[in-house]
Amino acid sequence: MKRFFVLLILCSWITVWTQADETVKVACVGNSITYGTGIVDRMKMSYPAQLQNMLGDRFRVGNFGKPGATLLEKGHRPYRKQEEYQNALRFAADIVVIHLGVNDTDPRDWPDYRDNFVKDYLRLIDSFREVNPQCRILIAYITPIGDRHPRFMSGTQQWHKEIQEAIKTVSEISGAELIDFHTPLYPFPNLFPDAIHPNEEGAGILAKTVYAAITGNYGGLQLPATYSDNMVLQRDTALCIHGMANAGTHVTVKIAGQHKTATAGKNGRWEVTIDPIRAGSNYTLTVSTPETSQTFRNVAAGEVWLCSGQSNMEFMLKQDRNAASAIPQATNPDIRLFNMQGRWKTDASEWTEQAIDSASRLMYYKETTWQTCTPVSAANFSAVAYYFGKMLQDSLHVPVGLICNAVGGSTTESWTDRFSLEANFPAILKDWTTNDFTQQWARERALLNLKRSTSPFKRHPYEPCYLYEAGILPLEKYPIKGVIWYQGESNAHNMQAHSRLFKLLVEGWRKQWNNARLPFYFVQLSSLNRPSWTWFRDSQRLLMQDIPYTGMAVSSDKGDSLDVHPTDKRPIGERLARWALCREYGKAIVPSGPLFKRATLENDTVVVEFAYGEGLHTSDGKPLTHFEVATYEGFYFPARAEIRKNKVILYTDKVKHPKFVRYGWQPFTRANLVNGDGLPASTFRGIIR
Repeated sequence: MKRFFVLLILCSWITVWTQADETVKVACVGNSITYGTGIVDRMKMSYPAQLQNMLGDRFRVGNFGKPGATLLEKGHRPYRKQEEYQNALRFAADIVVIHLGVNDTDPRDWPDYRDNFVKDYLRLIDSFREVNPQCRILIAYITPIGDRHPRFMSGTQQWHKEIQEAIKTVSEISGAELIDFHTPLYPFPNLFPDAIHPNEEGAGILAKTVYAAITGNYGGLQLPATYSDNMVLQRDTALCIHGMANAGTHVTVKIAGQHKTATAGKNGRWEVTIDPIRAGSNYTLTVSTPETSQTFRNVAAGEVWLCSGQSNMEFMLKQDRNAASAIPQATNPDIRLFNMQGRWKTDASEWTEQAIDSASRLMYYKETTWQTCTPVSAANFSAVAYYFGKMLQDSLHVPVGLICNAVGGSTTESWTDRFSLEANFPAILKDWTTNDFTQQWARERALLNLKRSTSPFKRHPYEPCYLYEAGILPLEKYPIKGVIWYQGESNAHNMQAHSRLFKLLVEGWRKQWNNARLPFYFVQLSSLNRPSWTWFRDSQRLLMQDIPYTGMAVSSDKGDSLDVHPTDKRPIGERLARWALCREYGKAIVPSGPLFKRATLENDTVVVEFAYGEGLHTSDGKPLTHFEVATYEGFYFPARAEIRKNKVILYTDKVKHPKFVRYGWQPFTRANLVNGDGLPASTFRGIIR
């Protein structure tokens, strides 16, 4: 009976165009975006024209867009005072699609007349219902306005958001169907040559959005790419299983004796919540509709971690120093790997035109599926991630799923969401291939990759937001336990910018997974002869203190003075695993090497205390080295150091009134302080109290 009711609802949406002998009239009402401004052949390629081709001869689509039109009746060009509006009324459409509000972000309009927006919009809707009481009204959230727009920072950004809220209110009051012109285009600023008008491809996305809303056809049952045989679902937590289907379709999900149902909404989206599943292997997940079914076998429930960053996370097990012994021992069906690899290498080479074309559409990643851990799959997987997962699985004795999404040379900003950058760091979005926020070698690498592109809006994985939109958004709602992160080499020249960016990145990812406590464990950069790395490593240490639910794995003892890719990855993966085992799984394990806590002046000596400082000693059995003190920043002298009762005592005759202390303050360092577990101390700079 419920299913019959759903079908009746669906039929009520589409009766206006199912009568075989009648042509259904669709009026596209709007501004220059509807009109097709900026599109070379707008008669064929504006969104209403493309919509006509999609709907076919049974429909007649009218374009009633007016460039510059405002929704506000007291605005600088009110739509209801234009000839296009009168023509739209005479058209007496069966379906009216309204997209107005973009021009209302003009300072001549919204600041003075915002209080009239809802009432003015309701009057517009009523006027179309008066000429055809049976007409179906669809109103759209307004399309994005890019940060390149000259008014973006002077008010447009905030007013745009307020107008979206007002449009939602209009839908709730009027009963008009609400469709989304914003979300599908937001990740594609390259489709807006002037930051406000979409090109032909952007218009095509709008046409597809309207087509799906009118017909309810979303391409049938679809599930995220993270669903496949051998997948790992996060144990002991409610699971959101979600996807797309044609509007009104009844969807059934079965797993572990549970049977849940949902109905795809008007926007095609559906989701069910699965009760927590206990750790185990060999589950079967089935998702079905009356027309089709998808079954996923050998599904496990366990611990799922996202492993991300740049080349040192991407660095494969077959490249590891211990590959010859590690790979043959890698067979483990309780470790599952989801390896997101780029279609093209971001190394110093020129891409083909196909690569450039696909990159512009956020198609950077190859298609992949979950694989059980074997010598073959592990060899091509991240070494750091593999060693991390192996230690977890050995300790917890439950399945472990690892999603590796790492891109060589990628910048912190490329992994940060667009809304966070627009709201908090818009300058970094400007001319990213020339501005100083992006490190010079990274800019040069990107320009070399894209050398064949003639587009002024060419895209590359190093571009701000690109990898978030291409590689993190698709993971939406796939439950994970936490994140491990190894990145920063491409941002080490500007620690201040990175500190801002990293906080935005972590906050944005936590919002993405709706988990304010999502664990985020990261690797401090290793030793390398790059002068900025001393300060950068210390800024990472401070970030760990500033951002809750984070931890930092020290890697300076495993660095290489000449190679940015140290090959001994096992200790790094296991140090990350220590944080997870201690913090997330309650294991009695020391999570870190010594971390600077405080330095105090006692008589003629400086006493340095550490967190995780039990059992302090030197890694090589030699005297403790690499400590310095100063009265003035930038004017340091070496200090004699000794270990006494898990504290470091410093002496020097050259500094009478020491105010600053630092340790391992060289780009490439062999500083030798470790704790009782043999874990290295972080390099640091501190103030003596």
